[in-house]
Amino acid sequence: MYGTTANPQGITKPAIDELLSKVDSKYSLAVYSAARARQINAYRQEMKAGDGNIANIGPLVASAPDDKPLSLALEEIAADKLKLENE
Repeated sequence: MYGTTANPQGITKPAIDELLSKVDSKYSLAVYSAARARQINAYRQEMKAGDGNIANIGPLVASAPDDKPLSLALEEIAADKLKLENE
């Protein structure tokens, strides 16, 4: 690339191959990570409200306030902090 340095982020960290080894399909990974991202987002909204009513669990990996919920969810899956249980 001319004049820039490629520095991909997002789904490349954690690697998609590592994530797929934790679940049985890409579809499961998408649904599972999206559900967890919604929980993290709801937790952040509850914390902003500041009324003490917290019904969701926050990020299980080290995070900064500007980290995206979906990225955190994928990092949690890669770090084996979450396990997908089939119903």
